[in-house]
Amino acid sequence: MIVQFRGRALGGLGLSLLVSACVGGVEPPRSGPAPVDRGGTTDSNSPREPVRVHPSRDTGASPNIRGIQMPARIVGAVPMLPVPVIAPTAPVNAAAAGVVAGPAIASLPIDETQAQSALSAFVTSCPSLVRRSDTSGLTRGADWQPACTAAASVPRGGARVFFNQWFEAAQVGDGKAFATGYYEPEIAGSLERRDGYAPIYGRPNDLIDVDLGAFSTSLKGKKVRGRVDRSNLVPYYDRTAIEQGAIDGRAPILAWARDPVELFFLQIQGSGRLRLPDGEILRIGYATQNGRDYTGIGALMKSRGLLQPGQTSMQGIVAWLHAHPAEGQAIMRENKSFVFFRELEGAPLGALGLPVTGQVSAAADVKFVPLGAPVFLSLDRQDASGMWVAQDTGGAIKGSNRFDTFWGAGPAAESTAGGMAGRGTAFLLLPIGTVQRLNGQRFNGLANGAQDGGPTAQP
Repeated sequence: MIVQFRGRALGGLGLSLLVSACVGGVEPPRSGPAPVDRGGTTDSNSPREPVRVHPSRDTGASPNIRGIQMPARIVGAVPMLPVPVIAPTAPVNAAAAGVVAGPAIASLPIDETQAQSALSAFVTSCPSLVRRSDTSGLTRGADWQPACTAAASVPRGGARVFFNQWFEAAQVGDGKAFATGYYEPEIAGSLERRDGYAPIYGRPNDLIDVDLGAFSTSLKGKKVRGRVDRSNLVPYYDRTAIEQGAIDGRAPILAWARDPVELFFLQIQGSGRLRLPDGEILRIGYATQNGRDYTGIGALMKSRGLLQPGQTSMQGIVAWLHAHPAEGQAIMRENKSFVFFRELEGAPLGALGLPVTGQVSAAADVKFVPLGAPVFLSLDRQDASGMWVAQDTGGAIKGSNRFDTFWGAGPAAESTAGGMAGRGTAFLLLPIGTVQRLNGQRFNGLANGAQDGGPTAQP
């Protein structure tokens, strides 16, 4: 979970900003070989700054793969139309939602620059793709092996040909996509306690993760977090209790944030950078969460008439919270979810534990998208249209065709992510033959009298 917009949304209802709580969310990445420019290169025209946990300066500037302007601006686009599908009620995963073939890969408007960046991210994800259990029901680990093997030797300039040769486009359910954005924020902080500063906690020593599937097969895949109270497992402390001191002495304090509002949004993003008084940078990332449900405050504020026209971006919400500190604190506490951090080195990490890349990586729901798979988004936002690779998850990123695009760090990334709300059509890029296999299995199931839980393509 990096910056969770990990991360992660201020709430739906048409807000231009939907902070997505990417809680698998982007965590500042660890250092290591990077197959693609991750937006952390040094600008030779900028002054050097001391970096506390990374050997070289990371300016956070993302590669301009998508032609983002500075300052960022909305660029309209006309998205492709999805194939009409009768959607089932609340499908449990992509296989249940139904899959239909999308357009030929070669017909999609993918330029070589985007394809090359997506290829690099795909190569990074391959080890996880081939060994993970795909809860979307779309693929098996072995399905990805041929493409992963071929990806390792694609010549420069051959990325578009690679995707055309090894993948097919697939539409899940009705294909209607909604995409928000997240980024890696930078806030002011201190390693020493200061008046008015808020603590940034590490994982509490009494927080317990429980795999319910270990107790009953009917609960397989379900997990809860809590704490032991005498002989009972009870929900962990919520945001209000934590801010009022309930975990004092139970959790390490990594640092202190100057602005509690900025810390709140850093939790939504999932990771970020603390600029210390001496100019050093401390990177922190998602360690865990208290197990409480995430509530987007943007939707609450809009429904209560607190936000005026033009205030529904992240920047507008932050301004309102600063202008109304008491009311703002009460509203933030309505989001009972609370994120705990850990100190990190290197670039931000996603839910796979691998580096995420600005303008390339996206968060998705693993029940509907194989984590590590390429995705093509055709949206009414030109800047967000094109290829992405699903390398992260988010607390608010749930359901089919729901994506949270990662934009890196810096002012342009913040501006773009904060106002991102793109709608259109999503196509997953799956190994060739996947759609035919899935629909063959479904047909055989129906022929044998199985319950039809998926959609039917319309003529």
